Parts: sequence; structure tokens; C-alpha cells
Amino acid sequence: MSDDVLLKQCEIDTYRASGPGGQKRNKTSSAVRLRHRPSGLIVIAEESRSQHENKAKALRRLRRAFVLERRETVTLTAEAIAELPDWASALSNDGRVHLGAKDPRFWPAIGIALDVLNGVDARISDAASLLGISTGHLNELFAKDPKVWQHVNILRARFGQKPLRSST
Repeated sequence: MSDDVLLKQCEIDTYRASGPGGQKRNKTSSAVRLRHRPSGLIVIAEESRSQHENKAKALRRLRRAFVLERRETVTLTAEAIAELPDWASALSNDGRVHLGAKDPRFWPAIGIALDVLNGVDARISDAASLLGISTGHLNELFAKDPKVWQHVNILRARFGQKPLRSST
């Protein structure tokens, strides 16, 4: 979904953020709050003195919130998962996912990985097998973002699995 379509589904509030930043920050309404009406998700961005930068950050946070909060039911066969465009575009020629959290393909790929993990009762080895990657690589992928790591452990707790330990 494009940014414009996503923004049309949101209520956009701008307000003056509190905190350090001096006179400019105290006089301009640069903070942005997005309320996504269909899902009820709310995100804010108020770090920048620029309303445009804060709106862009809020949109990225809204996309991340979708991935972390909304689970889809996926057909749990390796063949079906391999054909998902967001997963196929994330895999490199060596069969690994070499994406950082800032890459636009990262969050759709993480969403699929989380959907698969949810579908196999949060068993990492089963999810990795279905995704066509190693267990260690799946753990590395989840560890690229602290919120993803936290969400994986919440999912594992829901299914009675032990939390994953961070290697750092």
C-alpha cells in the first residue's frame, strides 16, 4: 500500500512536542500522531523539528506496527511460502535474507516470518524449515530489530515455548 493510500486511512494530528529543542520547537506544531482508523493502531513521531520528517517516521512506525501486531493465516507449505512475493524478493541467491531494518523489503519479510512462526506454534526450527533458511539465520533475522525480538518472545510465551536468548 502506498504512503498516500495509507495516510487517507489515518487521522493525522499535529501538535507541539514538549522537551528540548528551544524556541523553534516550542512555537511550531511539528509532532505527528497517526491513528489508523481500520486497525485502531496509533503511532507518534516528534523527534524532528520538521513536520514532514516526523510524518515520514510515523508512517514507517505504522508499517512496523502492522507487521508486529497483525498476523495473517498462511498456507504452511514450503512451496507456498517460497512463492510469496515479499518472501521471494527478500531471499538472495545464497538462500539467505540479507536485509537491514531500514530496507523497505525487511518489514514485509519479517511479517511473513512471524506469520509462519505463529502457524507452527512458535517453533523456530519448524518455521526456518518452512521458510527455507537455517534456524540460526532465522534467529539472526529476528535479532535485527529489538521490537521483532521482543515480539518473537511474546509469541513463544503464548505457545509455552522458552524465550530466545540474545547472542549479544
